[in-house]
Amino acid sequence: MAKSKARNTEKRAAQSQLNLAARLNARTQDEQLLDTLPKGPPPAAAFLESEPWRVLRIMGEFIEGFESLATLGPAVTIFGSARVRPGHPQYEAAVEVGRLLGEAGFTVITGGGPGTMEAGNRGAKEAGTQSVGLNIELPFEQGINDYVDLPVEFHYFFVRKTMFVKYAQAFVIFPGGFGTMDELFESLVLIQTGKVKNFPVVLFGAAYWQGLLEWLKNTMLAEGKIAPADLELILLTDSPQEVRDVIVSAYREGAWRREQEEEARSTTRAVLGRS
Repeated sequence: MAKSKARNTEKRAAQSQLNLAARLNARTQDEQLLDTLPKGPPPAAAFLESEPWRVLRIMGEFIEGFESLATLGPAVTIFGSARVRPGHPQYEAAVEVGRLLGEAGFTVITGGGPGTMEAGNRGAKEAGTQSVGLNIELPFEQGINDYVDLPVEFHYFFVRKTMFVKYAQAFVIFPGGFGTMDELFESLVLIQTGKVKNFPVVLFGAAYWQGLLEWLKNTMLAEGKIAPADLELILLTDSPQEVRDVIVSAYREGAWRREQEEEARSTTRAVLGRS
């Protein structure tokens, strides 16, 4: 009897929703779906700016990204400033890192633009490995650099960032600005919280990153905002060869500072459990 009463209650609720349009004297979902859009550009243009259309575009970008990158094999993402030029020490170091990683069998992924991104793609090209550029639509023009073999275009940062993380076995982060910092800290959060597998996060250029690392240690860690193990998720180096060796070793062994990662997760769980 109780079960029958519950089913009747659910049925009445479903019918209430199903007949909502009639009770409100509104068009049904089928009427709206099958109605032909009025002729002329204004309504059509308005639909192209609507939220449903935006959702479809986002889905399309995910599908294109997955389809384009699914067969890459082992890959490393290189980040850094778009503002350095050939001849700059950071540019030349990024070329060398890209070349060494390519020779070690890794595909190189960058944002596809100029500066450090171009340098990483250039190194991959010199090594004869695949060079990928995940470009983003910006308020100012940013074309794909000449060293990209596989370009993929995105309108949405969060879709593009998913591809950077999903298809990389390591991040190499050269000196850069807000975008570079965004990628750095997002990767650390994803590792710390166990959202992605633990992989090397390498900061290249000790002089540039030292101040940030000191602040993380002397302020953020000192105030208990992070755990000591969180800082151990990062490697700082000035050596392209060390970048290659660390990433190759981590890939072969299937692990990267596993104890530090687990300690960081445990600390996070404990803190969240107390809050």
